[in-house]
Amino acid sequence: MNTTLILVMVIVVVVLLVVISIFNSLTNRKNQVANAFGTIDVQLKNRYDLIPNLVATVQQYAAHEKELLSKITELRSKALGQNVTPDDRVALDNQISSVLSGLMVAVENYPDLKANQNFIDLQRALNEVESQIAAARRAYNAAVTDYNNAIEMFPGNLMAGMMLLKTKQVFAATETERENVNVKNLFHT
Repeated sequence: MNTTLILVMVIVVVVLLVVISIFNSLTNRKNQVANAFGTIDVQLKNRYDLIPNLVATVQQYAAHEKELLSKITELRSKALGQNVTPDDRVALDNQISSVLSGLMVAVENYPDLKANQNFIDLQRALNEVESQIAAARRAYNAAVTDYNNAIEMFPGNLMAGMMLLKTKQVFAATETERENVNVKNLFHT
């Protein structure tokens, strides 16, 4: 064998190893995003399971909040639909978060409801699920950021183009969630 042939073979093997390494790295990151979204999905399912119980409990006390309760039920039904994309699920989740926070504010007008043990238990369970959703969102956003960086930076972007990988959307706070809280209103009854 001559030296040129050996050198060409070494270069081909090195390039092949680099391509395999990049492919495996991108596949790993794509799977981490899917896994992180699955974790969010599980927590959202827990939330969706709690919502009917919460709505039923509040309905017993808060006939005036019927429109708000209907909106929560409608959003839950949409989120549990068959053909909901991850991006649609993100948007629905943000809407549900907003409406649920509005419900918790409205509940303040019903002292008997606030003292009801069933409602207190549901509220505690919902708060726990909301905390778990927040943690899952942070993990998802970290995985998405890592994935997006990998497919947008050289040389990963070359392989990502061949693999038809696209950037993913992170969970972000809605405009309502970004607004300052008016503490004065919290103390009005």
